[in-house]
Amino acid sequence: MSSTNPELRQQVVSIYKQLLYLGRDYPQGYNYFRPRIHRAFMANASLTDEAEIRQAIARAQFVQKD
Repeated sequence: MSSTNPELRQQVVSIYKQLLYLGRDYPQGYNYFRPRIHRAFMANASLTDEAEIRQAIARAQFVQKD
């Protein structure tokens, strides 16, 4: 994602940080939550198409709302 839109990168980093913050209150604990969020984001780290990145951001925002 290093060669893509810097605005998208900032959005991805922001949603990641927000989810980590919400994970502090996760019922099973932060130590359970953090590796799963990290793994989910790393699974999408190779995305280069802006449309696919935007879809991944939308999925993360959906998770954040639940």
